[in-house]
Amino acid sequence: MIQYADEIALTIERYNLDFEKFKEDFVVKNAIAMCILQIGELVGKLSDDFKKRHSTMPWKEIKAMRNVAAHNYGEIDLEILWETVINDVPALKDFCRRKDNVYKFFDDIFSIVVLIINSRRGLNVGYICF
Repeated sequence: MIQYADEIALTIERYNLDFEKFKEDFVVKNAIAMCILQIGELVGKLSDDFKKRHSTMPWKEIKAMRNVAAHNYGEIDLEILWETVINDVPALKDFCRRKDNVYKFFDDIFSIVVLIINSRRGLNVGYICF
């Protein structure tokens, strides 16, 4: 999801987009709509448990936007799509980055614990790169 959020941000930056430019340029609309579609696909792969634990994120709405991009492209409300791109996608990206950092932190902690346990057992573990 971070990758697609980054691609949206880079598209906006590269074309110096505002809403007026966005709604007139079918190339950027298609590129951004494809990223929205891919984000929705990835949300669909999240477990129900994960979505329940992180219920502050509008998972159903993200998936619904994907469905609009996939099935009703010619009928997308461009103002809603633009607001999603400007407000919601960066919030989703921030959420994903925070989760990614937490998982990396716990992975590092786990590696350190394994190293300590193995060293106490007298195992020659060499070194671990984090």
